[in-house]
Amino acid sequence: MFKILVVEDDRDINRSVCSFLNENGYEAIGCLGAEEAYDRMYKTTFDLIISDIMMPKVDGFEFARTVRSLNNDIPILFMTARDDLASKQRGFRLGIDDYMTKPIDLDELVLRISALLRRFKIASSRRLEIGDFVMDADERSASLDGEDIPLTAREFDLLYKLLSYPKKTFTRTQLMDEFWDVDTQTSTRTVDVYMTKLRAKLADCHSFEIQTVHGLGYKAVIK
Repeated sequence: MFKILVVEDDRDINRSVCSFLNENGYEAIGCLGAEEAYDRMYKTTFDLIISDIMMPKVDGFEFARTVRSLNNDIPILFMTARDDLASKQRGFRLGIDDYMTKPIDLDELVLRISALLRRFKIASSRRLEIGDFVMDADERSASLDGEDIPLTAREFDLLYKLLSYPKKTFTRTQLMDEFWDVDTQTSTRTVDVYMTKLRAKLADCHSFEIQTVHGLGYKAVIK
């Protein structure tokens, strides 16, 4: 059974979300703030985190930043009353995976959770198969309909990252931080160059596409 941590300072919302998730096959544990959540995370391994943004002492942004410094893989879903673009951009730049605006439709929340957990399982695998396209992280190989596609090490890493988290937007800065040296003087626009090269090499692949997210970065969308 998947374990979900719900970090929400509104007791009624926390209780209703946890109850609904528990009724739908998950084990949900509620915390009223980030400090309590940290204690829970030290004792229990969770599969997904749902967090509010506006919380006392430690807000959701700082909480997400701390979680990402400790665990780069666990899915994080923001559940918040803040529906402005700036908050969404900040959240995704910190590495969250999804964003829902209150009031929450609990049935939709379950669908979002299911999708995130499915992506996480794919990301945990060392082999990706999307239609006729295959990537093998152990062999560092990529092929389309059985034909090898020559990718540089960085092209491979960038593409594997995007395909591991379908529909998740990665900012140029996030990709630079992960796949370029910390002291690099290269502009984030270098990421654009690599995406152009990848699109050219994958021109015959129709199972997915690399989409530009205006003002943010890139995401892979499976067709």
